[in-house]
Amino acid sequence: QVRLVESGGRSVQAGGSLRLACAASELTFGNICMAWIRQAPGKEREGIASLHTGSGRTYYSDSVKDRFTISQDNAKNTVYLQMDSLKSDDSAVYYCAAGRGVLGQCPILGRFDPYNYWGQGTQVTVSA
Repeated sequence: QVRLVESGGRSVQAGGSLRLACAASELTFGNICMAWIRQAPGKEREGIASLHTGSGRTYYSDSVKDRFTISQDNAKNTVYLQMDSLKSDDSAVYYCAAGRGVLGQCPILGRFDPYNYWGQGTQVTVSA
């Protein structure tokens, strides 16, 4: 049974940094895409970053590009999201998700149907 467990969410002041982790069990990195998706109250889900664990290709939404970095640690079967220069608009529940990649690439951000496995989410609150 594939399981994804997020951690690292907490309250932080604007301009600060956080690193989220997503530990995957019963999942072999390779032709797998790992994504970070967030949802703020009253807003739609937003795909913000993804990584193909085989090719290493990464993808970012415009809202987080140049501020967030997605990475992987194969030895720990864990994917990270380093978040810098945080803004109040980044406050949300952050989910990681896993799905199959295609030809070394991940689905476009915003497509959630390819992701079969989801974590329970971790809350990030950024105060001004």
